[in-house]
Amino acid sequence: MKNHLFLLSCLSAGVGQLIATPAQAEEGKGKKTQSQTPNVIVILADDLGYGDLQCYGAKNVETPNVNRLAAQGIRFTNTHAVAATSTPSRYSLLTGEYAWRRPDTDVAAGNAGMIIRPEQYTMADMFKAAGYRTAAFGKWHLGLGDKTGTQDWNAPLPCGLADIGFDEHYIMAATADRVPCVFIQNGQVANYDPSAPIEVNYQKNFPGEPTGRENPELLYNLRSSHGHDFSIVNGIGRIGYMKGGGKALWKDEDIADSITSHAIDFIRRNQDEPFFIYFCTNDIHVPRFPHPRFRGKTNMGLRGDAIAQFDWCVGALMQALDEMKLADNTLIILSSDNGPVVDDGYDDQAEELLHGHQPAGPWRGNKYSAFEGGTAVPAIVRWPAQIKGGQESDVLMSHIDWMASLGSLLHARLPKGSAPDSQNRLGNLLGTDATDRPWIIEQASSHVLSVRSKEWKYIEPSDGPAMIPWGPKIETGNLSTPQLYHISQEQDEHTNVAAEHLDILFEMQNILRRERAK
Repeated sequence: MKNHLFLLSCLSAGVGQLIATPAQAEEGKGKKTQSQTPNVIVILADDLGYGDLQCYGAKNVETPNVNRLAAQGIRFTNTHAVAATSTPSRYSLLTGEYAWRRPDTDVAAGNAGMIIRPEQYTMADMFKAAGYRTAAFGKWHLGLGDKTGTQDWNAPLPCGLADIGFDEHYIMAATADRVPCVFIQNGQVANYDPSAPIEVNYQKNFPGEPTGRENPELLYNLRSSHGHDFSIVNGIGRIGYMKGGGKALWKDEDIADSITSHAIDFIRRNQDEPFFIYFCTNDIHVPRFPHPRFRGKTNMGLRGDAIAQFDWCVGALMQALDEMKLADNTLIILSSDNGPVVDDGYDDQAEELLHGHQPAGPWRGNKYSAFEGGTAVPAIVRWPAQIKGGQESDVLMSHIDWMASLGSLLHARLPKGSAPDSQNRLGNLLGTDATDRPWIIEQASSHVLSVRSKEWKYIEPSDGPAMIPWGPKIETGNLSTPQLYHISQEQDEHTNVAAEHLDILFEMQNILRRERAK
C-alpha cells in the first residue's frame, strides 16, 4: 500500500490555508465554517442519458431533486464522458489518463483484476493527501485483486480500493448484470455467509448450477432479451457464472437503498472533517429492477422508474447534507458515465414504453456509439458557498479534466506523470470562466476515437459494422471514410462535410495523431 501517512504529514500543515474565502468564513454558513476546504461528492449515474432528466427536457419522468440541484448551481449542456462505455470512462475520470492509452481498459468482467494499479495516483489519492476522508459507494467496474480470475472471494482481497486512495468502500465488484452479485465492503464480501462459499468463473458453469439459458422458468423477476443468460441470482440472469453467496447475495430492488444508506452513514461519521465521496448508482443500468415504492412512478416501465429511483438517491444525499448543515460547503458534481441504452439485454419493455421520450436528447447515437449520444452527458455542479444558483453553461467540458481541476481547488501537488491528460479547467467547473476547451477526445466501444471542438466533430475511419452486432439497436458511428460534422450548426451529425472542409479535417486528424504519439 502507498505510504499515505507520509503524504499527510507533509501536507497537513498547509491544509487549513488551502481555500480561504470570505463566503465560507461568514457566521451561519453551516457547521463546517471551521474548515476552509469544501466537501466534495461526485455522483456518477450509470447509463443516464443527456435527455433522461427533467431539467434537460425529459418527457414522462419527473426528477425534482436533480431539478433542485440544478436550480441551486450550474447546469452544463456540453459536457462529455471520455468513453461511450463504463470501464474506460470511469478509469479516465479517476486517473486523468485517456483509457485508450492502456490496452486493458475495455468493459471489465466481474472477476477482472485491478485496472487502476496501486502505483497509479488517483483522484482519491489526491484528496487523501490533502487531509480528506475518502470513500467509494456503488458501482465500481474497475477490477479487484491483483490478477483476473484469481480472487478468493471468501477472504479479504489483498489488493483493492484501499491501495488507490479510498479509506472506505461499499461497492459492487462490477455491475448488477455481472457476477459476483455481492457487495465488497472495505476489501471483503459484505455479510459474508460461510455456509455458502463463493466461486466465480467467466469461462464455464459449475456442475448442477442453473442458468437463464437452460432454465428460463427460474427467471421470475426479469427475462433476458439478448445475452445475460448465465447464472441466475434473484430471479435474474447474469453475465458469468457464480456459485454460493447465500446471505451475502444482493437483492436488486434494494441496491439503491443500500449504497445510499452507507454513503449517508459515512457523511454522518465524518461531518467534522473534509470528505470526498465517489458515489456511483446502478439504477438506469440493466438489470433495471427498482424498489417497489418506485414502481409506476412513470409511464415508461422499469427504465423510467429507475430514473425516479436515481432522483431519490440524489435527494436523500441532499437531505442528509441539509440536516447536518453541510450543504453550503459541499461541492456536488453530478454526471453520467456514458450515454443511454434502451434494450441492453433484458426484456423490460424499455423500447416499447418510451412514449416519445428521447434518452439521448438531441444527440445522435447512444451508449457504445462514436456519435455524440455515446458520450454527451448531463452535468450539474452545486456549491452554495461559491456558486450562484440558476446558471446554465454551454462551455465545452470533459470528465478527463476533473482530476486536475479539483486538484487546483485543493492546491494539490500531483506526482510527476500522474493525470497526464487532465487539464486544470476549474474555472469552467465553477462557472468563473466560460472559455471553451479547444478540443476533447471521445472513445467508442469499438475503440474508434473522435475529436470534438465547440464547432466541429471528427470521427476517424473504421471498417466496423454500422450497427451494434450483438443486440442493442444502436448505430456504431463506423464509416470507412473520415467523418466531419459542423456540430454547432447540426447537432444530429447527419451531414458529413469532410470533403468541403479539408483544412478542418486535417487539423482534427493532426490533433489525434499528436495525441496518440505521446
